[in-house]
Amino acid sequence: MCSRPLIEQQITFLYTNDLTTSARFYEEKLGWELWLDQGSCRIYGVCGSAYLGLCQTSGTSAPPSEGKSGVIFTLVTQQVDEWYEYLKKLGVEFEKPPTYNEKYKIYHCFLRDPNGYLIEIQRFD
Repeated sequence: MCSRPLIEQQITFLYTNDLTTSARFYEEKLGWELWLDQGSCRIYGVCGSAYLGLCQTSGTSAPPSEGKSGVIFTLVTQQVDEWYEYLKKLGVEFEKPPTYNEKYKIYHCFLRDPNGYLIEIQRFD
């Protein structure tokens, strides 16, 4: 059996019609630092070697319609309540406040970014 090659980093790319507004949300609300600016794509460090890329839409790509993209961008932290309070103070609206999910044994909340992508902040219990 072959050993699996090493994965050194992970980047999730999300598309946006308004790169400036999206960048402002991730920089000012979530406090992420820009790791690489490629002009039409901006890549942010999330933690360790995990990254989020925001890309301006083109004729070949499109952001989610009406917030139903099938994508959930999940941030795992022990401080779900702290993130909830922090973001609420910054005016971020939540779709679901922190609650315990018995089925999956997680404590989590949901919000959407300016493009309608669903963001989950969760803790595994």
